[in-house]
Amino acid sequence: MTDAQQQAPDNFVPDVDPVASMLAVLNLAGSDARTTEDIFTGVSQSMPLGRVYGGQVLAQSIVAAERTLVEARTVHSMHGYFLRPGDSTKGITFAVDRIHDGRSFSTRRTQAYQEGVPIFSMIASFQDQDPGLDHQTPMPTGLPGPEDLPDVEAHLKGLHPMSKRLFVDRPVDLRHIGSPIYLGVEGERTPQQAVWVRVRRALPDDPAIHRAALAYLSDLTIQESILRAHGVSWATPGLKVASLDHAMWWHRPGRADDWMLYVQESPSARGGRGLATGRIYSADGTLLASVAQEIMVRVPDVGSAD
Repeated sequence: MTDAQQQAPDNFVPDVDPVASMLAVLNLAGSDARTTEDIFTGVSQSMPLGRVYGGQVLAQSIVAAERTLVEARTVHSMHGYFLRPGDSTKGITFAVDRIHDGRSFSTRRTQAYQEGVPIFSMIASFQDQDPGLDHQTPMPTGLPGPEDLPDVEAHLKGLHPMSKRLFVDRPVDLRHIGSPIYLGVEGERTPQQAVWVRVRRALPDDPAIHRAALAYLSDLTIQESILRAHGVSWATPGLKVASLDHAMWWHRPGRADDWMLYVQESPSARGGRGLATGRIYSADGTLLASVAQEIMVRVPDVGSAD
């Protein structure tokens, strides 16, 4: 993410079909598991501020790593670091190292490069489908459903039309429970929030696409629990936010094109950094994934923001 006060340039041309664009960027070119040349290439979605969306490179890195698996194993965890801002007008190269293939688990490291410089580094683990213990934290109850909430555009009145594209010209539909923090922070300053989220239309049935799409959308809104705790909106003059790292655990299969509840909270912020965690549930209450992210956050005149 980047300076929240920047506006999209007037000459920015959004993707005509953001969902098709998301699927296109996940369709990497390169080798397969039968070769040893684990190099893949991809493109980026058009972005108003010209920087690669973090969730996109997360998802692409997972796709690249998964392409090197000989056995039918699925990703269960990833840990990655955002090293440099990516340029959305340039291609991305993904180099995968086959770290380990054991009896039940495989480990892969993916490095994403632009013009020979690393922008993202990830290590991920994949597992066979094995039986075992099963429990989950239950989904919060008593919350309004997505159909009872306004869509994102209803909260953007008064925003510059080009800046609106940061929120509406993307493949993911969001419904905040309570008001979002795009232009201001209403209500209690609390380090928690919940958001309904889904890809805007039906995806192919391939479970790998849904796992990658879940990684894609996991980078959306998770930073907001940190900002909400201090009454800081995305429109705060001079606000600078950048994702530093990202971790994700896939617990159970689910469809990213169905409504999911993304429950988010921030346990700590200090020294220009904030930590946010999240749990993603299907609409029927199944815990699909857990997420953690640390961000750099710089707020001018922090005393008044707190």
